[in-house]
Amino acid sequence: MYLLGIDLGTSALKTVLADEKGTILDQVSETYPIYMDRPGYSEQKPEDWFEALLRTLEKLGQDHDLGQVEALSFSGQMHGLVALDKDDKVLRPAILWNDTRTGQEVSYLNNEIGKDILIEETANIAYAGFTLPKILWMQKHEPELWDRVAYVMLPKDYLAYKLSGVRATDYSDASGMLLLDVKNKKWSDKMLEIGKLEESMLGELFESYEAIGHITDEISEKTGLPTSCRVVIGAGDNAAAAIGTGTIGQGACNISLGTSGTIFISSENFIPIEDSSLHSFCHADGNYHVMGVLLQAASAYDWWVKDILAKDYGEVLPEEDNMDSDRPFFMPYLMGERSPHNDEKVRGAFIGLNRKTSAQAMSLAVMEGVSFALRDCLEIAQKQGIHVTDSNLTGGGAKNALWPQMLADTMNLNIHEGQEQAGPAIGAVVLAGKGAGIYKSLEEGIACFKGETEQVVEPRSDFVEYYDARYLQFKKLYPSLKQFYQEKEGE
Repeated sequence: MYLLGIDLGTSALKTVLADEKGTILDQVSETYPIYMDRPGYSEQKPEDWFEALLRTLEKLGQDHDLGQVEALSFSGQMHGLVALDKDDKVLRPAILWNDTRTGQEVSYLNNEIGKDILIEETANIAYAGFTLPKILWMQKHEPELWDRVAYVMLPKDYLAYKLSGVRATDYSDASGMLLLDVKNKKWSDKMLEIGKLEESMLGELFESYEAIGHITDEISEKTGLPTSCRVVIGAGDNAAAAIGTGTIGQGACNISLGTSGTIFISSENFIPIEDSSLHSFCHADGNYHVMGVLLQAASAYDWWVKDILAKDYGEVLPEEDNMDSDRPFFMPYLMGERSPHNDEKVRGAFIGLNRKTSAQAMSLAVMEGVSFALRDCLEIAQKQGIHVTDSNLTGGGAKNALWPQMLADTMNLNIHEGQEQAGPAIGAVVLAGKGAGIYKSLEEGIACFKGETEQVVEPRSDFVEYYDARYLQFKKLYPSLKQFYQEKEGE
């Protein structure tokens, strides 16, 4: 008996084949292009995602009998706008989560509609990455194309539809559209009115672990998956990663250092954030979570090492951290920022360079800047009375030799690392198993995949003091950058 977890990421799609006992049998990934043709633009073709999925299934089918797959589910990049016409034809490339073109639409929603109304209706304010601002942008800038839109989907839900023929979404992913009444788990009539949308244009809402249908005959013939295979709707990538790492229950935390960076804190109850500087979303376990999102995390380090220095990681990073008083500061806002500043205009910066500054010091500064930006989000959560002492760690940046320890020191948390197989795709596998009834609970499924190599990185008191002092200085820098870019915008 097999399960499939499909992780639709920004740079690649990964499909994991596992059995119900928690053994990963195989995994295959396929890449696809991202189009950034203008400043702030970030798009992909949904057709590329589907073709990548078919290629992964073809490769897996060469060595494994996909006819034994009982269920599959998804983890997906959030917020993307997939627009289909009445014949289910994709009308334009999907506008992605890290696209920042919607500044005017965000301003309209937050300032003219009003943040109070948005928070009352959705528990969140508007951010450039959210789906509704993209819809408003398309209505304004591509009105003839918008007139042909019959259905609006999120990225992973497009794949679920292609496999099952069912239009659906889950509460965790829908939470980031600015159309869902998060607290009450239903579409907001008020927000649909603001977006000039009919409920029929959106998918039916499900919990992340619920099956929405089965593989169609056409897909079965193409892939070898049986028509009895259940299609479980799955979750947004961060909620799926939280399932994969066992981040469920009150106060459980997961930090992800991927293309973006997130801090995800689980809650058994709905927690409103008064100014919505963090997101209040539904969790894939049927409860809720708060989350801070950085637009750049491990990708900022990739940019620095690969694009600027043109080096391999091992050529740049020192063997250990240090408490250098001359280390420059790095502001990781290369494409604007989401949490907690909600500022699409701000950009990144190195501050405090001198003639003795080395590439190694700047490399540490990049990691530190991302860590401090995550701490910004943690401190807001703590002010809401959320108590966090430990955090899981996932994402490509978790493989960095120094970053887990730096996170422990900068955030004064115990960092749990070493579960190489944990992450969004495994979360999707667990959701598939729950949706198929193989696991009676998510906890049972999580226990099957829990890694045995986990180690805990504890904060070091002397480094905690060092980073506390530097964090106070770091917090003073964003207001200056904000003012600079606001004035620059006005020139």
